[in-house]
Amino acid sequence: MNKIYQKEDTILSRLQLIYSDQDAQKAFKCINELIDKYKDKIEFKSYQLSEKDVILITYANQVLKPNQKPLLSLNNFLDRYVKDFINSVHILPFYPYSSDDGFSVIEYKEVCPKMGSWQDIQNLSKNYRLMFDAVINHVSQSSSWFQKFLKNDPCYKEFFTQVDPSVDLSGVTRPRTLPLLHDYQDIDKKNRYIWTTFSKDQVDLNYANYKVLIAVLDVLLFYVQKGADLLRLDAIAFIWKIIGTSCVHLKQTHELIKLMREVIHKIAPWVIIVTETNVPHDENISYFGNGYDEAQMVYNFALSPLLAHSILKQNTKALTKWANSLSLPSDRVCFFNFSASHDGCGLRAVSDILSLQDIDDLIKNVKKNGGFVSYRSTSDGKELPYELNASYIDIISNKDEKQDLRVKKMILTQAVVLSMPGVAGIYFHSLVGSSNDLEGVKKTKEKRSINRQKLDYDTLTKELNQKGSIRAEIFNEYKRLLSIRKEQKAFHPFGEFKILSLHDKVFAIERKSIDKSESILAIYNFSNKSLNCKTPIEQNGAYDLIHQRAINTKNIDLEPYMIRWIKY
Repeated sequence: MNKIYQKEDTILSRLQLIYSDQDAQKAFKCINELIDKYKDKIEFKSYQLSEKDVILITYANQVLKPNQKPLLSLNNFLDRYVKDFINSVHILPFYPYSSDDGFSVIEYKEVCPKMGSWQDIQNLSKNYRLMFDAVINHVSQSSSWFQKFLKNDPCYKEFFTQVDPSVDLSGVTRPRTLPLLHDYQDIDKKNRYIWTTFSKDQVDLNYANYKVLIAVLDVLLFYVQKGADLLRLDAIAFIWKIIGTSCVHLKQTHELIKLMREVIHKIAPWVIIVTETNVPHDENISYFGNGYDEAQMVYNFALSPLLAHSILKQNTKALTKWANSLSLPSDRVCFFNFSASHDGCGLRAVSDILSLQDIDDLIKNVKKNGGFVSYRSTSDGKELPYELNASYIDIISNKDEKQDLRVKKMILTQAVVLSMPGVAGIYFHSLVGSSNDLEGVKKTKEKRSINRQKLDYDTLTKELNQKGSIRAEIFNEYKRLLSIRKEQKAFHPFGEFKILSLHDKVFAIERKSIDKSESILAIYNFSNKSLNCKTPIEQNGAYDLIHQRAINTKNIDLEPYMIRWIKY
């Protein structure tokens, strides 16, 4: 064993909290071998978050051109349209897959040939920091790991969780209404009932077998070698199973994340671990750990539905109250703020923030615009709403409204995301003003397809350049906000923040730079009425960054759905 790592006993200590002493020792030896394997393959980077960091969330095949690999088309689009104001890209799973638009991974270490190659990924990394998806709760039933398991390959024995279907699993927290167990026939024609949290094509890995952990760590280090500066741990809350428990947020789950971070940071201390856990807010933020040992960034799931609720009700009480409760365990962690994603708008995070009536009102508005709702099962057999499936503009506005009003509402919500403490994530379809893709749902029969449309490159660019089109208006306003934001030290991810209660229809947040030399008061009118608010800003030298004019009074006028970023 390399002496450099022999004295590092924290990894071993974490392993001993999860596994038997014998398995912990075996795993520790394997981990040191992995470190030796990758330490000379990964080039050191100096990467620290700043106000310039904004992450675009996109599929590898988001924009398509005839006779061109999608990753090349994406790179061309980004360089032409967004490079000047977006510096990071979250490429949703680009590996070979069998379903769920990439989240049923067949082979972790390959790029789907239809998308492009590792060279294309490397080319993207030249101009953008990259976030890779670590879809490590489950693999595709078509994956080599699962197929070898069904063939009774001894190397893959106990790689998956087999359960007698007579066992009572009603207490397990479910994110879906589908069965928790599915049966598969092995090489001996024997039925195997295997744990599947999400679908039959997404077979959960069994981390109680330390060999699974080693195989996954190898994948994560491989991703860092291939250019990942951020690793998004998909659906990580469900990763450890103990029958008789809820099988969500178990202590072993948290220890696994801490262990993964520690191993990766032995070689690549700049890599940021991001956890994706669509659960109630208080449970979600538990993945920060003590602020130094677990996720460095956590998806801020409550923000999206709270913004939609505030627009719908023209009232910011719930948003303000929630934002006022936000706290971080250290100055080394932050939120990943977003309004939309490939999964739609999750509702679990606000299950204890908004009333059932408030949630029902959101659902009615989404359905009015042609959207859908996905449900989850509870332990008593009930079905509760899990997420809103719609483009974000069709969640927060109505199709029969005038275009300029829809644009104002959309940009208002996106501006709030940009001013919240942490790093902003922007879904591609939000950036370019996409509406519901109902034809996509008809083709796939999947609700989530409504917000996963793949766009023709030439058609999209034509619309972005067409003066007066909704795509052009949203994109240009977004571009203007981002261009302003990246130059303001007060929007540093780790800068101080304070929520102000100025008016029931207004959301206001004060941001300060780390050195406290700059302050910005971001004020948002969530109503269709003109308002006047008294603010605590200093009158001398205050300046409205968006409207480019001096502010000489503490009483600020706000037109309907108006945004003001006042620097002072």
